[in-house]
Amino acid sequence: MGLKIHSAPSLRERTTLHLGGTALAEICLNDVRELDALPAELDRLGGTPLMLGKGSNILAADGELPYALVRVPSPGKPEVVAERGDKVTVRAEAGMGLPAFLSWCAGKGLSGAEGLMGVPGKLGGAVAMNAGSYGVCMADLMRRVLVFSPCCGLRWVSRDDVLTGYRFFAPRTFDHWFLVLAAELDMERGTSELIRERMAEHRDTKRRTQPVEAWSAGCTFRNPEGISAGKLLDDAGFRGKKCGGMEFSTKHANFLVNTGAGTSDQALELIAEAQQTVQRLYGIELELEVKVLS
Repeated sequence: MGLKIHSAPSLRERTTLHLGGTALAEICLNDVRELDALPAELDRLGGTPLMLGKGSNILAADGELPYALVRVPSPGKPEVVAERGDKVTVRAEAGMGLPAFLSWCAGKGLSGAEGLMGVPGKLGGAVAMNAGSYGVCMADLMRRVLVFSPCCGLRWVSRDDVLTGYRFFAPRTFDHWFLVLAAELDMERGTSELIRERMAEHRDTKRRTQPVEAWSAGCTFRNPEGISAGKLLDDAGFRGKKCGGMEFSTKHANFLVNTGAGTSDQALELIAEAQQTVQRLYGIELELEVKVLS
């Protein structure tokens, strides 16, 4: 079929914060066999490659932005690829929604990822940012990951061949952009009923304490060592603080929310004010967790 390319895609329509201008282009892969043509097409388009899933954890500036978006093929169903006693290795494709993957695991009685319930996005994005919640992160489950890069082509990299950290993932030997296509995760056998109960508890807790239904990119700032960024923002008076159509959530101060008519400039103004205030009051520099595209 060939690569499908859209001109001037709207980042407002492709991010969970519903902010941003237009990128240079969007390249949609229909099949992994089209990967060989991807580097040349990106070179032709120019700009910076941006691997985009559901668009969470992104704050895009307004105007014309120098990015070429890349979307992975539509996913098939996950599959069990190895069993060793109570250990089960599952393979899933990057384009699968993380909630759908967790539901599939629960149905198969596969435990280990329940803490990720409520994390938005797709599996590929969760791997690429080492998403985590309730004491579980993707790196804890990772056995190997299928990646493509212009320097190494398409290949599996093992857990020992990648660097991971807080919201960080990178293959050791790659010196260019890369695209996550699939992952194999090590799970444990459990009881579907108990797995679903734990997932429901995490989901309900998040609904009570986080603005999961709002237009948000997730946590705005990383937690400094030994303290919650949300508490610092609470103490500094930023819970519910507004700038135009943007506000820090009344449920959780570390979530920046677009109330419907927000702009990127308003979001960045609130972020800068929060950083300056926390630095002045507590001597702590808040680092962004959300990725700013400008």
